[in-house]
Amino acid sequence: MAVITAAHVLLFSSDAEADRAFLRDVLGWPFERAGGPGDDWLIFRLPPAEVAVHPTEGEPTAQLHLMCDDLTATLAELAAHGVRPTAEPRDLGWGIFTTIPMPSGAELGLYEPRHRTAHQL
Repeated sequence: MAVITAAHVLLFSSDAEADRAFLRDVLGWPFERAGGPGDDWLIFRLPPAEVAVHPTEGEPTAQLHLMCDDLTATLAELAAHGVRPTAEPRDLGWGIFTTIPMPSGAELGLYEPRHRTAHQL
C-alpha cells in the first residue's frame, strides 16, 4: 500500500524566523522555499525518521526527538554553534538522552539510541 508518501512535522514557534535559521544554519537541514525564491517560509527535509506510540495516562501529546550515532560528538559540534544541552545527558537504557534548545526556547530531544531502530528499513 503506497497511500501515504511522506510525513510533514509541524513545529509551532514564538520566534519562527530564529527557529528556521537554527534548523538551516546550525543543523544544516536542506530546505525548500514554500512560495518559491525569496519566500521566508522554509520547509526542511528531515533526516530519516521513525515513529513510536507510547502509552500515557495524561493528555495525548507529541514530541520531536532527534537521533545521532554519537551523542558526545554531536554535542561538541552543536557547542561550536553556541548550542548547549538544557539537561545533562542521561543513560536511560534504551539510549543516552538530553535536550537542546531552539532559539524560541522550545526544546528538542536528542539521543543516541541503544535500541533497534526502524529508520533504515
